[in-house]
Amino acid sequence: MEYPGNLFVVAAPSGAGKSSLVKALLELDARLMVSVSHTTRAPRGQEQHGREYLFTSQEEFRAMVERGDFFEWAEVHGNLYGTSRAAIESRMAAGEDVVLEIDWQGALQIKQLFPNAILIFILPPSYEELLQRLQRRGEDGPEVIKERMANARHEVAQARHFDFVIINALFETALFDLKAIVHAQRLKYAAQRRTKKVVFDALELT
Repeated sequence: MEYPGNLFVVAAPSGAGKSSLVKALLELDARLMVSVSHTTRAPRGQEQHGREYLFTSQEEFRAMVERGDFFEWAEVHGNLYGTSRAAIESRMAAGEDVVLEIDWQGALQIKQLFPNAILIFILPPSYEELLQRLQRRGEDGPEVIKERMANARHEVAQARHFDFVIINALFETALFDLKAIVHAQRLKYAAQRRTKKVVFDALELT
């Protein structure tokens, strides 16, 4: 089923700057709505339930999987993450543009369900820079950082499956690139036909 709203899916290895970029984009674009994912991991830093994530128990998460509440779900770094089916469908049906921050596995699952979804992968400029960012973040111990760096090589290799790739070497440039992708998608023929149906019908465009 086609919805009038657009769906943007942003993925990246941990530390590449995905969350910061999406947060900045949301502050600049009032038409974008973020879909808050469920996760079984503990909150980090200043994260709040319902803002960055919906923090839930393993038992509750598994029950939601059994009920089919998720469009996609995956295990990442030993924790479970999932995207609510109802939250996405209701917003897109209302014509809202939705942005998801999820891992690459979930992004590819979403693409199968929504062929019109736009997949965007955020790359670090180098593995050395990625390591420094994880260390500067100060949220994880050495063993966790080591695991994240090992996973990053596999995650980066998945970028070839995405529609767009942004290299986050300079934050302002990466944010500009992200805004450009969102704007360009809204101007595509198929997207305009979905969002401006009255105009297209009046002009007898199919």
